[in-house]
Amino acid sequence: MFNIALFGPPGAGKGTQSKLLVEKFNLAYISTGDILREEIAQGSELGMKAKSVIEQGGLVSDEIIVQIIEKKIKTNTEVNGFLFDGFPRTVVQAYILEGLLLNLNTSLNCMISLEVPQDVLMTRMLERSKKENRADDTLEVIQNRLKEYQNKTIPVAQFYKDKGIYYGVDGVGTLDEIFERITNVVENTLTKTWLNVVLFGPPGAGKGTQGKLLAEKYNLVYISTGSLLRREIEKGTEMGLSAKEYMEKGDIVPDEFAIKLIEKQILMHPNAKGFFFKGFPRTIVQAYILDGLLRKLNSSVSCVFHLDISTLESIKRLNARSKTPGKRNYDIDADVIVRRLEIYQYKTLPVLNYYEKQKNIYQVDGTGSEEDVYKRLTEKLELAFKHTR
Repeated sequence: MFNIALFGPPGAGKGTQSKLLVEKFNLAYISTGDILREEIAQGSELGMKAKSVIEQGGLVSDEIIVQIIEKKIKTNTEVNGFLFDGFPRTVVQAYILEGLLLNLNTSLNCMISLEVPQDVLMTRMLERSKKENRADDTLEVIQNRLKEYQNKTIPVAQFYKDKGIYYGVDGVGTLDEIFERITNVVENTLTKTWLNVVLFGPPGAGKGTQGKLLAEKYNLVYISTGSLLRREIEKGTEMGLSAKEYMEKGDIVPDEFAIKLIEKQILMHPNAKGFFFKGFPRTIVQAYILDGLLRKLNSSVSCVFHLDISTLESIKRLNARSKTPGKRNYDIDADVIVRRLEIYQYKTLPVLNYYEKQKNIYQVDGTGSEEDVYKRLTEKLELAFKHTR
């Protein structure tokens, strides 16, 4: 999911440019100004509360704005992301937006600021007041709104500068010239946005085989906690020796092991286009951990895939693998196989429900040849990436 906030003083042209961006990138448009005017026109309780504040050039309370924005977000599920016009306008609102997007397992990708001199702003807004007969665009209110912007809204720029996602854009020129400048920023940001994929499936589903192929195809860094732990075991490290006991029993290793290994892999690839996670998360707690690891780097899980095969098919495949040179210790012991299947059933499958609530999960039939499964996965991935970018 790709999310933009268009920033700028009253009269900067945010509304006009927002509509063009929404169409080009298939985003849901969220304008607090438009939404509030709709509420006022409808005579709703929220509208009446907001009316007097807007007409005086003040900022409507965050409680009212949050309720309206949250409703809009939840009713727009078939878009690539959201474009926020007129929000956030304070640092408090910036934190509110962080929380709203966090609930959707996403975040703001860029804050674009339209920079326009004050004399140009005054001229634009007075002309708009005459054309649209807008009561909130009188000279006194315009001056009050610009003053309000200077006093309360400018600090928001620093908030996003500190996060490294603030981009200033010259807001003077023709509509097409300004739109081209904004589009260049958006497209450059898109190339820097990580694509993070999580691949689920029961033991024997072929996650490792398919994960490596897909990571290579889409130039993503492949992270398999199982492979990383086996490497630690081979090295004879303290972590490896501790992990070995868990893995030989088919149990999940302590979360702190996975955190250290995954964080290390991410930091080793600062120029990555994204990451492909296999074998993690395996529990609800680990799902929260992965969210935290990625959020720390201003990223999130882009999409989740579940390779679906029956328990009988899992057992058949694990049995077949136990007779090959690539067999693993836990492929041979029937008790360990049953233990691994139980863990998947009772601890890992609930994680799918976690991602289903975020509407970024894709079910894929894991039966058939390696080529057939790969084809199904690539088709779903192309669709997922299109929605992500």
